[in-house]
Amino acid sequence: MPIKIDGGLSAVNRLREEGIVTIGKDRAMTQDIRPLKILILNLMPLKKPTELQLLRLLGNSPIQIEIDFCRPVSRVSTHTDNSYLDRVYLEWNDIKDRYYDGFIITGAPVEKIDFEDVEYWPELVQYFEWARSHVFSVLHYCWGAQAGLYYYYNIPKIMLPKKLYGIYPYGLTTNFHPLLRGFDDRYFIPQSRYTRVDDNKIDADPRLEVLSRSAENGINICSTSDMRHIFVMGHFEYDRNSLQDEFIRDKNKGLDPEQPKFYYPDNDSSEQPCFKWCSYAHLFYTNWVNMVYQETPYDLLQLTRKE
Repeated sequence: MPIKIDGGLSAVNRLREEGIVTIGKDRAMTQDIRPLKILILNLMPLKKPTELQLLRLLGNSPIQIEIDFCRPVSRVSTHTDNSYLDRVYLEWNDIKDRYYDGFIITGAPVEKIDFEDVEYWPELVQYFEWARSHVFSVLHYCWGAQAGLYYYYNIPKIMLPKKLYGIYPYGLTTNFHPLLRGFDDRYFIPQSRYTRVDDNKIDADPRLEVLSRSAENGINICSTSDMRHIFVMGHFEYDRNSLQDEFIRDKNKGLDPEQPKFYYPDNDSSEQPCFKWCSYAHLFYTNWVNMVYQETPYDLLQLTRKE
């Protein structure tokens, strides 16, 4: 099935080039089904690459999906043209009375700042509270996962001795979980962060189930038992060159960054990076969409406050 997105999104032409079918409002209305409604709160400074990355993964589904993007208004974007954002992005006042089957909260490069000191934290709290009764399943990733764990479960983040940067393996800690259907015992995911969560507090909280972890880098995925909240410490959505672009950007700034680990063949940055997480990324997002489709109420007004 195609994904229904705003025709003004910059990703439309690239998605069609890659064979991912998109449709507009008129075509969607002729299909006698209820599409899944998914909202993406895009906190990344470079919004257009994040749009493309997520739409690639959400478009790999037999289910029609209607996708909206939204943004915090308490911070003015300096990396994406605001006329574009005004045209294709929703804001809090646009969505506060709407209901969605799924909600994705992205990462953000603010992890060295205390949560309450982040400029748009009060606005993010509004989304967190709204999601309790207006969204069936929330997928938090990277800083969005740390922020959600802190807000809902009082689990703090902890500074790492140095940046966790590269493609890292994690092992499954539970059998036959619907979000991990089709995964190998070990999978790979990109990491680019300076902080981690307090694993001991997650392990001690009976409301949370750990789905994967590694001895070196701790928990990667955890979830509530009803999958109303899912937390991924990493970036399944990154494409082949995302870490390379970051590496080159930081080198050009004179920051002397370390090379991403386990990313280049034979650790040679002149070689094309290995894209060894691609299948896991598609599996994870397809599994999430399938779970939401199976479990969400047909009438979204039936959503109730659940914690």
